[in-house]
Amino acid sequence: MNFLAPDLPAMKEVAKQLIDLLPNDGIVVVEGEMGAGKTTLITQLCAVLGVEDKVSSPTFSLVNEYRTSDDDLIFHFDLYRLEDPEEALDFGIEEYFDQGALCFIEWADRLGAYLPEAHYVISIEDQEGTRSITFTKNQ
Repeated sequence: MNFLAPDLPAMKEVAKQLIDLLPNDGIVVVEGEMGAGKTTLITQLCAVLGVEDKVSSPTFSLVNEYRTSDDDLIFHFDLYRLEDPEEALDFGIEEYFDQGALCFIEWADRLGAYLPEAHYVISIEDQEGTRSITFTKNQ
């Protein structure tokens, strides 16, 4: 599925539509160039899911944990700083995946073979200020 978001309010509307396509748990890879809007979209998705905490990029901590108003768990990973996929094992990424939570992952390509085969992909491309967002299921 494809969506267009020319501004922030439109990004929230895209998030509302994407929520209907996402699982309650599982891995969602959010990909795009630096500054494409990955964290912005994840922030909007979390808001639609009922997260009241401040959502921010976990660039330095690698993972942030959020709770929805229904007490569902969401993990948000930013793996930009990983230099080797083994580092993900060192901080226990597999244990996060096994908790039955929704996991949003930025820079998932840094996981290499440790990215589970079954996952969803949200690709964001900045086309002169308008975000082109594509949703696919990888299985």
